[in-house]
Amino acid sequence: MVSPTTQTAVERKTKVVKSEHPSGDKRFKVLDVTMKRNQNRPDALIEVLHKAQEIFGYLEEDVLLYVARKLKLPISKVYGVATFYHLFSLKPSGEHTCIVCLGTACYVKGAGALLNAIEEYAHIHQGETTGDGKMSLITARCIGACGLAPAAVFDGKVAGQQTPELLVEKVKDWL
Repeated sequence: MVSPTTQTAVERKTKVVKSEHPSGDKRFKVLDVTMKRNQNRPDALIEVLHKAQEIFGYLEEDVLLYVARKLKLPISKVYGVATFYHLFSLKPSGEHTCIVCLGTACYVKGAGALLNAIEEYAHIHQGETTGDGKMSLITARCIGACGLAPAAVFDGKVAGQQTPELLVEKVKDWL
């Protein structure tokens, strides 16, 4: 016969195993710590997604489903937040990132031409990464640098008053 103390230990072990991700990927445990710190509150979704992207590099479908289940949110809500903010990526990012702002001020001052030039030069479209993984091309609704329009962000650094030639020149070293 098993003692009550032993049963409790066995039950606890079973609960731990059930809460692990089926893949056994240890990164999910790190993500669990963030969710637990926020008491698995649904209003911590953005913070949890930031941590998930930091851990995994991008937000793959499995991670989004895991977060939705743990925070007791519909997957549509989690996916909606992940796709709304340009800081989140659903695909692996390239070694370098070029973000072209398509906000009103930037667009009026020629952001469309910037985007066309970089797509043609790198042979990729917005939201894609070059085949060699060197560069990802992203667009943003607005980066908040309207006074610098048209603007782009190269590996996190904002560059204003861009021309198609300047933009291509900047990414030449990356490719």
